[in-house]
Amino acid sequence: MEITIGVCAYNEVHTIERSIRSIYSQNTRGVVVKEVLVVSSASTDGTDELVMRLAGEYSNLRLLRQEKREGKNSAINLYLDNKTCPIVVMLNADNIFASEDSLYELVKPFKDERMGMVGGHPIPTNDINTRVGFASHMLWTMHHNLALVYPKIGELVAFRDIGTRLRTDMQSDEDIIRMRLEEAGYRTAYAPGATIYNRGPETEEDFLKQRIRVNVGEVTMKKTYGYDIPSWNKKLLVKAMMGTVKDLGFHPFRMLYMIRLELKARKEAMKHVERGDDKMSIWDPVSSTKKV
Repeated sequence: MEITIGVCAYNEVHTIERSIRSIYSQNTRGVVVKEVLVVSSASTDGTDELVMRLAGEYSNLRLLRQEKREGKNSAINLYLDNKTCPIVVMLNADNIFASEDSLYELVKPFKDERMGMVGGHPIPTNDINTRVGFASHMLWTMHHNLALVYPKIGELVAFRDIGTRLRTDMQSDEDIIRMRLEEAGYRTAYAPGATIYNRGPETEEDFLKQRIRVNVGEVTMKKTYGYDIPSWNKKLLVKAMMGTVKDLGFHPFRMLYMIRLELKARKEAMKHVERGDDKMSIWDPVSSTKKV
């Protein structure tokens, strides 16, 4: 199996080297990483120069530079238009593979020709003993337990490119790709062993900023396409919560704090969509997440 890995970056000089090196440290067990394409969207902090230096070490690493920042969907479209493999992986520039087997675990399901998309398992590196740090751990533990019941795709994904290209006036990416693959009859799966480290927000302001952005995309998917996101299904959330309590223990005050933040973020997201502010492709970076 030959695959392409894409990394979307905007001013990621502090994280992208670790992200790229984690790709080349993977035990791929016969899976061939034919190319690694970094799309840099008008980075000004030295990201491009760093990637070019790393390209001197890794012959299949290429930099695709956008002169103007046009949003993640535009960057993904550029990546897809330049890749040469039908199976593609998307890794964020501020994430790193958590084990040497993560990439293999992510793409292994594509041995099934009807497999369309596979999602990985993000693990936050925040201090779980702080309120906001616990909120990030709880969020991604909920994500994990939900995905075990009904695959919730995000953060780290691999998919079969069937020609889908993303609208650049909105910021949903994985959900649009998944929807089109499911319409074409392909399956979706969750690979819990495909682990990556990511950094959640460290302040309440940044947590809300990030979650409002994500929820705007999910509410827009429902409004525009009538497509249901599993993380909005109350029955699935109850099951995910039970698994989360088992994994993290019962911490009523900190759990209620995270739930309050998420409900606030969803309420604000719905207001954005009602006002017609959902067609936003470019968002301000969440600064406290730019480390691993």
